[in-house]
Amino acid sequence: QVQLEESGGGLAQAGGSLRLSCADSGRTFNGNVMGWFRQAPEKEREFVAAIRWNVGAGYYADSVRGRFTISKEIDKNRIFLQMNSLKPEDTAVYYCAAAKRPPVFSSWYSRDSTYDYWGQGTQVTVSS
Repeated sequence: QVQLEESGGGLAQAGGSLRLSCADSGRTFNGNVMGWFRQAPEKEREFVAAIRWNVGAGYYADSVRGRFTISKEIDKNRIFLQMNSLKPEDTAVYYCAAAKRPPVFSSWYSRDSTYDYWGQGTQVTVSS
């Protein structure tokens, strides 16, 4: 059973950095895409970044492109989200997600429905 577990959240100052990681503790994931979403208080969950497992291409939301970097560690079924130049508006619960199959269109990486598995989330708080 796929079990996604996030870690690395916490408190950072504006302009600072944090690194999130997500691992499949069940080590059964044999899919194609992993990614990150976030949800701020009283807002809908939104796409942050995604990465293809066998290609390496990264996809980013406009709001984080150039500041965040998604990467993977294939042999450990793990992905990372390096977050630099953090802003208070990056404050949210960050969720890891995994998809068994890649979306038909690249724009669909940002859709919740693309993903089959979700982690419990990790809180990121950025102070001004």
